[in-house]
Amino acid sequence: MYFFDPGYIIFVLPAMMFALWAQAKVRAAYEQYSRMYAKAGQPAYVVAAALLRDAGLEDVRIERAPGYLTDHYDPRSKVLRLSAGVYDSSSVAALGIAAHEVGHAVQHGVGYAPLAIRNSLVPVAQFTSNAAIPLFLIGFFMRSGTLMDLGLLFFLGAVLFQVITLPVEYDASKRALNMLESSGFISPSETVPVGNMLNAAALTYVGATAVALGQFFRLLMLRGRRD
Repeated sequence: MYFFDPGYIIFVLPAMMFALWAQAKVRAAYEQYSRMYAKAGQPAYVVAAALLRDAGLEDVRIERAPGYLTDHYDPRSKVLRLSAGVYDSSSVAALGIAAHEVGHAVQHGVGYAPLAIRNSLVPVAQFTSNAAIPLFLIGFFMRSGTLMDLGLLFFLGAVLFQVITLPVEYDASKRALNMLESSGFISPSETVPVGNMLNAAALTYVGATAVALGQFFRLLMLRGRRD
């Protein structure tokens, strides 16, 4: 919060509340489904390796990552990292998370366009997201429309990155569920719990997008006060 303004209450605060709710929901889903063990009884790292092998991605390594729900796929080094609570677990939550990251590896392997676009935007998004607010605020207090507009343009790049992330994440979850079902690592009765886990995780990206959009509209409102 840079200073009090109506845009914070109208746009940012509701988005932040939704994002916090989404984070709480994914944690609750993980806690619930991490106590439900898949009938196949295979740990997540074994399932991930088998799914990668079935997809012809045997050059992707699997590593244990420290932290809580720090699971991710690194396309630069072709490494799939599973958090400590997921790596050895055979719960439906762990299998869903591991398969989701395999979904990203498959996206990378087949050249899925939204993922390629998102990956290409990473350095740009990092720079613009860090520079946008300082530029805008300097322009705001100096009454420089040029700096404010440049800050808005930079922040729009960060918003675009979040928007492109949504189809990437939902597609990875769809691939994950299909792979787990077709491979037999989850039974028909376990499909719904895995889907619930993946949907809850996807909501966190929706929340991040909502916050970014809220901040952008707030900046637009502030920009209008300087016209």
